[in-house]
Amino acid sequence: MTKHDVTWRKSRHSEPNGACVEVGYVTDGTIRVRDTKQHRQGPILEFTRAEWSAFLDYIRNLSSKG
Repeated sequence: MTKHDVTWRKSRHSEPNGACVEVGYVTDGTIRVRDTKQHRQGPILEFTRAEWSAFLDYIRNLSSKG
């Protein structure tokens, strides 16, 4: 897998100061997440589609409770 296989986008909840998260959609169907402050040098989390869906559901559930 190369960096060219990923289409990255910033979260629409990004902060103007650069404190944001980028989500990458990989051609093989996996989803990657990275911290923009790391300038493409930091760790990348990788999720399957099912894991990503479960993660987002969990976050949405937390948001609705708070």
